[in-house]
Amino acid sequence: MSRALSSLRRRLLNDLRNPLLRNGYALMANTAVTAVLGMGYWLLAERLYTPEEFGRGQALITAMRLFASLTALAMGGALARFLPIGGRRTAELILRGYGLAAATGGAAAVGFLLTVPLWGSTYSWLGGFGPGLFFLGAVLVWAVFTLQDVVLTGLRQAVWVPVNSLVFGLVKMGLLVALAGAMPDGGIFVSWIVPTAIALIPVNWLIFGVIVPRHLKDRGTEGRPPRLREIGRFLAGDYPGTLSILAIIYLVPTAVATQIGPAQFGRFSMAHTLGCLIELLAMNMAVSLTVEGSFDPARLARQCRRALRRAFTIIVPIVAVTLVAAPYILLVFGREFADEGSTLLRLMALAVLARVPIEVYLSVLRARGQARLLALVQMGLAGLILVSVFALFPLAGINAVGWGLLGSEALVALLISGRLRSVLRLDRTDQVRPTRQAAT
Repeated sequence: MSRALSSLRRRLLNDLRNPLLRNGYALMANTAVTAVLGMGYWLLAERLYTPEEFGRGQALITAMRLFASLTALAMGGALARFLPIGGRRTAELILRGYGLAAATGGAAAVGFLLTVPLWGSTYSWLGGFGPGLFFLGAVLVWAVFTLQDVVLTGLRQAVWVPVNSLVFGLVKMGLLVALAGAMPDGGIFVSWIVPTAIALIPVNWLIFGVIVPRHLKDRGTEGRPPRLREIGRFLAGDYPGTLSILAIIYLVPTAVATQIGPAQFGRFSMAHTLGCLIELLAMNMAVSLTVEGSFDPARLARQCRRALRRAFTIIVPIVAVTLVAAPYILLVFGREFADEGSTLLRLMALAVLARVPIEVYLSVLRARGQARLLALVQMGLAGLILVSVFALFPLAGINAVGWGLLGSEALVALLISGRLRSVLRLDRTDQVRPTRQAAT
């Protein structure tokens, strides 16, 4: 037993010396922290607020994330791709990413607020000037907050991401309790946003005051930084695909909220949120792979193999536990949560097994700068999911989301399997050649 523990310890220490695995593990740890504190947060919310307010709070947060991510997700891919080679323009790239994400999200949020009556009773709380203005500010804050984690990862400092999430989660829970009596309507949404805004200050001080200068010192500023035209070409190819993925993550639940009442949406959203957290584990290692592929293109194939092995080693047991324990996990929130959400959670967990190779392949395309193929795969996946979910919804209800994800992701994983195998078999000589071609 002691020998096995010693071997595991040596293997973990060896992994942590590899930037790919260190960043990937840090992001996975962040997902674990987010999941645990998120469960605690929503458990408190379910106890302290009415079922209608519980569902309304989740719907508002989902809509806010949708608009904040309109450009933030695309900028996240671009920052992961170009920050490692940003040179003297590293800080400028970060600020441009923040500004573009906030401006796009803010414009979309204004359009949403002007048409609130069309979105159903769940969003009626935003009809007043004060709540609407607060929602707009929340979108701007969340756009920057979303990119902070990508910036830290792109600069090989993802170890700070779970620290930020831990502090953010604890403060958020404390404020949720404090507002339960003073703000029974809107307290959930306010408790989510205020700590987020506060967190921007120390994290960005760390980024611009410590991490960026250290990055420039270690990497130097003599290399050719990416040109704006080069970044623009990447975004032009990546954005349509990223917008498609955004539709999967946020548009689907936002649309579901318009079809069911706030209380039922709250029960749907808990299962959906937990399923998304498992899926996020697959994306974590993929983001780290994009960064390392940009730092060292010659080792991309080897890094892909490592990423796949480690991702499956961690995700397969989590999926297995979820399949068995889904009703008991959701029972913490109440019998209705378990009855209505267990099947959805199980289906979403199964879909993650197909999502792992998809995300690794997408990271390869990002690292190589193959934005056109990247967009094609993402848009195809999103189209399959959206069509299947809305086609199945009249028959399967909220479980249509799970069936749509599972079927669509399994099909896409099968379609890209040949290309992914060819990447995994590339040696150093083969790896350098297509990467240079993609850069020209």
